[in-house]
Amino acid sequence: MTTLRRRFLQTTAATAVAAAWPSLNFAQTPATRSHFAPQSGAWRTFEVTTRVDIPKPEGVTRVWLPVPSVNSDYQRSLESSFTSNGTAKFMQDGQDGAKMLYVEFAATEPKPFVELTSRVQTQGRAIDWSQKTAKAEDADTLRYFTRATTLIPTDGIVRKTALAATQGAKTDVEKVRKIYDWVVTNTYRDPKVLGCGEGDIKTMLETGNLGGKCADLNAIFVGLCRAVGVPARDVYGVRLVPSVFGYKELSGNPASLKGAQHCRSEAYLKGYGWVAMDPADVAKVMRQETASWIKNTTDPVVAPVNKALFGGWEGNWMAYNTAHDLTLPNSTGEKLGFFMYPIAENAAGRFDSYAPDDFKYQITAREIKA
Repeated sequence: MTTLRRRFLQTTAATAVAAAWPSLNFAQTPATRSHFAPQSGAWRTFEVTTRVDIPKPEGVTRVWLPVPSVNSDYQRSLESSFTSNGTAKFMQDGQDGAKMLYVEFAATEPKPFVELTSRVQTQGRAIDWSQKTAKAEDADTLRYFTRATTLIPTDGIVRKTALAATQGAKTDVEKVRKIYDWVVTNTYRDPKVLGCGEGDIKTMLETGNLGGKCADLNAIFVGLCRAVGVPARDVYGVRLVPSVFGYKELSGNPASLKGAQHCRSEAYLKGYGWVAMDPADVAKVMRQETASWIKNTTDPVVAPVNKALFGGWEGNWMAYNTAHDLTLPNSTGEKLGFFMYPIAENAAGRFDSYAPDDFKYQITAREIKA
């Protein structure tokens, strides 16, 4: 990942810390939290708006915005619309199906802007381990989600680590359980990592530096699963609203969602289908939910989260896509390891979003009640 990409993530993280959480007024104590136990069955409808402004344009400017493209048992991606003073159109990646809004601004446009509004419905997830009722997935799809990617290789140290972590496991469920526990036990949330992290799991495992954020820790989970033949995938999205269970670190501030981007993961288990997983959020709760870093999963704040996120997640989050190694149409820049942030370029190259005067965006959400 280039320095430019790393600095892009820096901007998102730095601005969000100041802008998002103070308005939430989450003066949490353990007594204000309720037992974390997401369930399916209650669909919620959200309208999510992303606005990008280019205060200092230079030549032709191009912008790519992720559009929710996941339709599943936990999300319905509905209509999207836009307003802009550029030439804009919806596009879709042919490999992973990731949708995007592509906007091109003429060099003569003094104040380029684009505003994208998407409507989605979401619900929580919770697997019933006593029931094997899922239909079998297409074989080609399963093979696709065991492949190696640029940031998620499946050989070398990744496979060696996966084999050690799953020693003694006989079924896919046992393998995934061991990998989930390995990630929770051996990795940790590092608040100093910028944005959502880079997801370079080979470097993390080779150096032994296993601190990171969601795009790092859940990528390790996905890579270890794939290395032992279990289909798995990252799901890239954004938290929309506060957790109904009172966990501040598992919440989004709908008035300002910069920095609320969050990567989750899924593993395919025979009989159960695609099952929700999020060991990275367990690490986040352990490190940041309370004033002290919680070091064990039996703590009453962590235990219900650790249990629920093996097979479930809360529906206060919207998925964009599951894409890796994404080539942006009409871009002169490198491929994206993942796509859940607005991207912009001009003749000088991809924007350095660590300079907020040159590239500004705002994401907000509004829940639509029936």
